[in-house]
Amino acid sequence: MEYLKKDIIQSYRGSIEEEIIKDHALKAINACFQCGTCSGGCPSGRRTALVTRKIIRKAISNMEDVLNDKEIWMCTTCYTCFERCPRSVPITDIIIKLRNLAVRKGNMLESHKQLSHVLIQTGHGVPLGNADNQWAKLRMSCGLSPLPPTTHMHPEAIEEIAILVKKTHFDKLVGYPRIITTD
Repeated sequence: MEYLKKDIIQSYRGSIEEEIIKDHALKAINACFQCGTCSGGCPSGRRTALVTRKIIRKAISNMEDVLNDKEIWMCTTCYTCFERCPRSVPITDIIIKLRNLAVRKGNMLESHKQLSHVLIQTGHGVPLGNADNQWAKLRMSCGLSPLPPTTHMHPEAIEEIAILVKKTHFDKLVGYPRIITTD
């Protein structure tokens, strides 16, 4: 996978196959022979419309609509498909790459954008809130501090998150209101 670089977020301008196989680790996509083991063992596929095999087939076939497909967002990235794949195709990594391409093209579920806003504001996808909530009380009952040693305990870290978000243009990508930093 590519390392985060300044201005890494760019518009999507290539074929899906080119974008996927330019990552050396994802060249194994061509080893997929559509056996269906990934779909058959997918925990998300049992409860959603996710058909992993269909996503991989669309990616191999350069079908642009895979980047508009809501199914790429249903994967929980548990790696069960990869563990069971007889050809060791890194399916989860391919789905993550497809998500990245979809976002660069401007396709992102509204719920993911909103979650990104929470992450930008708090440093957590699921913030704990204040020291009086049930999670803080549970932590204290276990002999822990009410807040974990994360951005909840270190609010200055939010400024660092704001700098990263601004420099990578992630705020624009997810439609986050203007970020003001002391940078």
